[in-house]
Amino acid sequence: MTATLLTPDYLRRHPLPRHDGGGGKEDRGRVLIVGGSATLPGAPLLAGLGALRAGAGILQIATCRSVAPHLALAMPEAMVVGCSETEDGGLSPEAAGRIIELAGKVDAVLIGPGMSDLDATRELATRLVAEVHGPQIVLDALALTGLKDVPHLLQDKAGRVVITPHAGEMATFLDIERDEVEADALAAARRAHAATGAVIAMKGVDTFVVSANEHWVSKRGSLALATSGSGDTLAGILIGLLARGTPPLLSVLWAVYLHASAGERLAQRYGRVGALAREIPAEVPMLMEELLA
Repeated sequence: MTATLLTPDYLRRHPLPRHDGGGGKEDRGRVLIVGGSATLPGAPLLAGLGALRAGAGILQIATCRSVAPHLALAMPEAMVVGCSETEDGGLSPEAAGRIIELAGKVDAVLIGPGMSDLDATRELATRLVAEVHGPQIVLDALALTGLKDVPHLLQDKAGRVVITPHAGEMATFLDIERDEVEADALAAARRAHAATGAVIAMKGVDTFVVSANEHWVSKRGSLALATSGSGDTLAGILIGLLARGTPPLLSVLWAVYLHASAGERLAQRYGRVGALAREIPAEVPMLMEELLA
C-alpha cells in the first residue's frame, strides 16, 4: 500500500476543535510531560512550549528532583513536579507512583523527552504504560526504545498510543539496522504499527504516518528542522493537539504538518541552518489560524 500525500487542503477539510465563545483553560485540556535528566534538562521545556503553542490549556512536567527548580524558573507557565532520580541523574522507577497519580488527572501524557539511563527508563516506562489509564499517550526517544521487548503493552492500549521515532530509534525498536529503516521507512513504520497497534509518526526527510487503515507521507519541511531538540517540539505539539480532543491520527497529521511548516518559515527568516528548536513552537499558532480561517 502506498502512502497518501498530506496536504493543507486535507487538514482544512478535517479541522481541529474550535474553542470559540470563551471558556477556560481547562476546556483546552491538560498535558503531562514526563522526562528530563541531569544531562538533558531542557527537553521537557521544548516539548512544553510545543504543547502550549498548539493550544493546550494546562501544562504539568514531571522531571528529576534536581532539575525541577531550574525548569520551573525557566518555564513559569508549567507546574513542575520533582521526582525521584537515579545516581546518574535520570528519572527513577520509584517515581512511577507519583507520575501515575498525576497522569490520572490529564488528557494527554508524553513520556520520553530528555530521559536517560536506559535500564531505569525501561522499568519506569513499562510501568507507566501498563498502569496509566484514560489519557492519550505519546512515547518518544528512550521511552520508546525501552519498550521494545513488551510491545503487547502497547497493543493493550491500541487507539490511545502514538510513537514518534526517528530512524535510529526505530531501528532499535525493531532490532534491525538503521540503514534498513532509511531504505524503506514506510515498511518500518508498518512493522511497528503491526507490533504495537499504535499510530506511528516515522520522522525523517519524508515523515510517514501509519495507522490501522491509513498510510500518509509529509514531504514538507526544511533543513532548519535538523537541529537538537526539534523532535521534542514535535512531540509537544502532538500532545497539545491530543489534549484539545483531536483524535490520535488527525492529531499526528496536524502536528507533522505544523512542525514541518514552522521549519519552512524559520528557513525563510534565518536561512536553512542556524534556527533553534525553541523557535519552532512560536510559529504554530498562526499556522493553525491560517488553516482554520
